[in-house]
Amino acid sequence: MRAATMRLNQNTLLLGKKVVLVPYTSEHVPRYHEWMKSEELQRLTASEPLTLEQEYAMQRSWREDADKCTFIVLDAEKWQAQPGTTEESCMVGDVNLFLTDLEDPTLGEIEVMIAEPSCRGKGLGTEAVLAMLSYGKKVSDHARSDQV
Repeated sequence: MRAATMRLNQNTLLLGKKVVLVPYTSEHVPRYHEWMKSEELQRLTASEPLTLEQEYAMQRSWREDADKCTFIVLDAEKWQAQPGTTEESCMVGDVNLFLTDLEDPTLGEIEVMIAEPSCRGKGLGTEAVLAMLSYGKKVSDHARSDQV
């Protein structure tokens, strides 16, 4: 997988049974910022508290970095229940794919955070990780076929 392919998810929606994965956009930042005020989440994610302005800068960085792919995890049931429901109101966490070796783009790391305590232990994180693995493999296979 070429590093530049990581930004392909900018217009991608991944629909599962329990989760919907959408690209992390500036519209998601206020809710994400509220989550990250939690000392528990800071500890679990080894994160430092950021100002809202810093959180917007971080979101832009994640969107532009060629070695990262970030999706916001939405509760699929809530998202599909009412047409017009905002993504922000359905947010439960995020899932990230990081390329760890640009010389070997088949090596990476996946992280998932289910930030909403009421949504933990219900399989949403598992489905988000499996969807991200599938997406990463598909993008990697596509990039390799382009190189042949």
